[in-house]
Amino acid sequence: MKMKFDNILEEVNGLGPFQITLLVLFCIPRIVLPCHFLLNNFIAVLPPHHCDFSSLDSGSHFRNLTQEQRLTVSIPVGENGGPAACEMFAAPQFQLLANSSNSTRLQTLPCPSGWIYDNSTFTSSMVMEWDLVCDRKSLANMTATTFFIGVMLGAIAFGYLSDKYGRKSTLLVSYILTTVFGFASAFANSYIMFSVLRFFTGFSLTGISLICIVLCVEWADTPHRSFMGVIGSLSWSLGNMLLAAFAYMVNDWRMLILTVTSPLGLAILTWWWIPESARWLLANGKVERAQFYLRKCAKFNKRQVSSKFELETLSNIKVLGKQDKNYSYLDLIKTPELRKRTLLTGIMWYGVSLTYYGISMNITGFGLNVYLTQFIYAAIEVPAKLMVYFLLRVIGRRTCQATTLLVTGTCIAINIFLSKDLWHLRAVITTIGKGFSEAAFTTVILYTAELYPTVIRQNALGYNNFMSRLGVSMAPLVLLLEDLWTLLPQVIICFVAILCGLSCLLLPETRNVTLPESIDDVERLSRNSSSSNPVDFAECEAKDAKSEENDHS
Repeated sequence: MKMKFDNILEEVNGLGPFQITLLVLFCIPRIVLPCHFLLNNFIAVLPPHHCDFSSLDSGSHFRNLTQEQRLTVSIPVGENGGPAACEMFAAPQFQLLANSSNSTRLQTLPCPSGWIYDNSTFTSSMVMEWDLVCDRKSLANMTATTFFIGVMLGAIAFGYLSDKYGRKSTLLVSYILTTVFGFASAFANSYIMFSVLRFFTGFSLTGISLICIVLCVEWADTPHRSFMGVIGSLSWSLGNMLLAAFAYMVNDWRMLILTVTSPLGLAILTWWWIPESARWLLANGKVERAQFYLRKCAKFNKRQVSSKFELETLSNIKVLGKQDKNYSYLDLIKTPELRKRTLLTGIMWYGVSLTYYGISMNITGFGLNVYLTQFIYAAIEVPAKLMVYFLLRVIGRRTCQATTLLVTGTCIAINIFLSKDLWHLRAVITTIGKGFSEAAFTTVILYTAELYPTVIRQNALGYNNFMSRLGVSMAPLVLLLEDLWTLLPQVIICFVAILCGLSCLLLPETRNVTLPESIDDVERLSRNSSSSNPVDFAECEAKDAKSEENDHS
């Protein structure tokens, strides 16, 4: 007898106390993710600064001046009306005390003795410690890019390892490595060392990001995948809000890194209660271990164990073809339908990430302090996720994905044409755009997990996370383009969001469709259905069986 794994899940309850406990166990590590992903907003903050003019203190006349007067005779006026950030006068210009407007032709020079920073909001940051300002300003954003390059490469590594060696054991490796490199980066004594450690922190964190999603989806039956995917992701929004609180209470940048990393210690302790994916175990011929976890799930959900849980029956479950085959990233492009999905989901993940982080990393300029902006950006994600939960059930994955990206692009486009004097309205529209960008991110995770078969699902998520982090690593560099033209970053992000939203329409719908187990399942579905009318695999198998029967007759 051939059965689908979802038939077994129906027996043990596809959404019971077992699955809810799994969501709770993943809450702690998923809270850590946004704290590290958006950490640069606070540890690399650029406070108001000006040259240290103590070298001009060469006489009693200078010492008798007030601090404001010393600034006037030492520092030229910058473009924003305040003291210039990157230059000072070669000598004190005492005549400016009488006429401060006549300073345009006076000789200036780069800051010879370093900078003085306004630490009224941030007592310390790596920018202050290593003077990452003026001609070294881009180095502050480069730490974010380096981190996300690590995340990008980690997606490839952990996607492969998780499919080959299992979800649970690979998750423990990710927990331990992230903890080690996260704590080590807080004690880095140079910019280069810090950048290297942030690279490895990002590399390690990817395992948590990938495996938590896949385990939740693989333990849920078809009707409840939306719940596990969307409601489980609320932990990200909670971590985002907590980051604002942590940064507000912990002003030292090194202590902030330690604070946001420390919850992983508790996550390592709770790892022992996390189950391995029974889908993966059956796909890899580990029937006895799969039976153990399925019986454990049934007991936890207070369900009776039937004959379907016998080893012989479990061995006959319709799984992924040959159990001794090793799948790799090359399998993503070997067949026509998977090639199409690989191309389109890669574009989709790149656009979603560039859009989301392009907005998330710009937390200044709206007349609010950075803590409040960060909190508002995080809080808007909660109603956005709840909205997505209902939309996924009503209009489906594909339409929801396209709509959220197109609305995000529209919000950015509106802000391009709004005057900066209307900062209240700009802040509201940006917040709405941020909410829809998060809705797009929430949708793409679930949608992608449903588009690929179990045998290469983790590899597929690894590849798509690679494309995602490629977009994320570009976000800080795109924001630097404002030095060329203030609106250029917004124009680029708007264009990418709209283009990727339209590309989603070329993918098939997966609402109420059983998760594909094998590559043949995906190709069979493509042959037997149009993209606008989703057909379940059971229907496809019935059609193929009937076709074979006609051929024999």
